[in-house]
Amino acid sequence: MTTSSQDVPGRLFLAIGRLSRSLRQAGSPGPGHGAISALATLSAYGQLRLGDLAAKEGVAAATMSRIVAALVESGYVRRESDPVDRRAWLATVTEEGERALSGVRSTRIHELSARIDRLSPEHREALAAALPALEALLTEED
Repeated sequence: MTTSSQDVPGRLFLAIGRLSRSLRQAGSPGPGHGAISALATLSAYGQLRLGDLAAKEGVAAATMSRIVAALVESGYVRRESDPVDRRAWLATVTEEGERALSGVRSTRIHELSARIDRLSPEHREALAAALPALEALLTEED
C-alpha cells in the first residue's frame, strides 16, 4: 500500500486523536482530559495566572475558571490572589495534584507500552525512527 504525501496529515491527525482518546479511556476514572492537561501545564510552568493558563491550553478564560474551580475542589490545585494584580488569580499544583498527574501518566504510559510491545519488530522500529520527526512537530509550535 502506497501512502502519498497528501494522505499523511489526515491519517496522522486521525491516528493521534484516536490513540489519545483510547489511552484516556483505558485509564482509571478521575479528572477529565481538560483537567489533566491543565495540571500538566501548571506542573511544567509553575504558578500561572488563570488567563495565562487558559491561553496556554487554548481555551476560554471562563472554561479555565471552571476547570480550575473543580481542581481546587478536588485538592489538586491551590488558587490565590495575585499580589501584583488583586483582580487576577494564580493557580498552583498541590502535592496531591502532582500525585494524581503522576498516576495518570503512569497508567497511560503503561497502557501505551503494552500496545507497543504487541507491535511487530518492524513496526516498533518504524515508530522509534519516527519519534524525532513527531517531536519536531511539537517544537515548531512552542
